[in-house]
Amino acid sequence: MRNPYEVLGVKETATDTEIKKAYRELVKKYHPDRYMDNPLADLAGEKLREVNEAYDTIMGKSTNRGSYYESSSSSGSSNYGSIYDNVRNYVNERRFDEAEELLERNNDGSAAWYFFKGVIFTGRGWHERGISYLQRAVAMDPNNFEFRQTLNRASSKSKNYGSNPYYRGSGGGDNCMDNICQMCACLYCADCFCNCC
Repeated sequence: MRNPYEVLGVKETATDTEIKKAYRELVKKYHPDRYMDNPLADLAGEKLREVNEAYDTIMGKSTNRGSYYESSSSSGSSNYGSIYDNVRNYVNERRFDEAEELLERNNDGSAAWYFFKGVIFTGRGWHERGISYLQRAVAMDPNNFEFRQTLNRASSKSKNYGSNPYYRGSGGGDNCMDNICQMCACLYCADCFCNCC
């Protein structure tokens, strides 16, 4: 691994505040939402993983620095950061089933757990459910920039879906079948009345 300070673009004498600021800017720069349907998505995902590793390495070197998600965790588990790194990798690869399975096996009730659960749901298109989890994560850790930014983006996307007359979903997967059934019923009724089909 490259020098973590070099990855974040800070000096080795940087303060916690400077490190966090640099980290947040890089997370914003390489966030998956910015690279949806973009050929650079894989490269951005790799850069984001490298940035997360560098941040965790730097913040873990000092006794008064915890891993990125430890501030919101009641768990003292030593693999706490690596679980969420693995979940993040699955999400970046859009492998939502594996990400959710790993989350469910390691449910510590932390803000990070709710955050990733929300990210998984919104990634699957279940926006209302995802937003409720993201809101809980932000309520638990209101100073977390990534949590707030992701919630804002998900809320913005949800509003766009809600204004689309062709989108009738409430966040679950069953609504698609309801819409298809309604459409078939309408076509059947039209055929009965006017023999047009």
